[in-house]
Amino acid sequence: MKLDKSLEPFRAAIESLQRLLQKYNNQGVIIGGVAVGFLGKPRFTADVDAVFLISTHEIPQFLEFARMEDIVPRIQNAEEFATKNRVLLLKHQPTETDIDISLGILPFEEEMVDRGSIKSVANLSIRLPTPEDLIIMKAIAHRPKDLEDIRAVAEKHPGLDVKRIKNWVNAFAEALEQPELWKQIEPFLAEN
Repeated sequence: MKLDKSLEPFRAAIESLQRLLQKYNNQGVIIGGVAVGFLGKPRFTADVDAVFLISTHEIPQFLEFARMEDIVPRIQNAEEFATKNRVLLLKHQPTETDIDISLGILPFEEEMVDRGSIKSVANLSIRLPTPEDLIIMKAIAHRPKDLEDIRAVAEKHPGLDVKRIKNWVNAFAEALEQPELWKQIEPFLAEN
């Protein structure tokens, strides 16, 4: 199987990020448009997103390891920003690809990383969340493109654990005071 053309420009950045994940004992997963390209259908994405289970105290060491992979901060005071916002805004220098790394802390994020696994396409292997967990993350973001991503992942993965998706989406919907979240995605999962 060939790597989709939409992901090819990101290949070097994805490979660097995957090596960084390995240095952290695979305590993370690649998410966002890249994950949708592997688990759903390819689509344009402007960056590479990931969730890593690291504490804010580990940020300085993490940035050292990232530099070894040509991944550097793309803003000044990146460490301070990440400590406050729990996201590292980075860039893969050789390809000028933006990389956003969320510092996971929630029970869902811990479960998502624990349940993640390596998927391979065209000699590119990356650690991804399960289709269910990607759908949950997309439901929380609930932009129009996220709803399309949910549809694509659901179509490609019949037999999804809809109960898990519903439980987590409803838990986030309550916390975010957005009770409509489940109703927005339920039609995409009706055939599973």
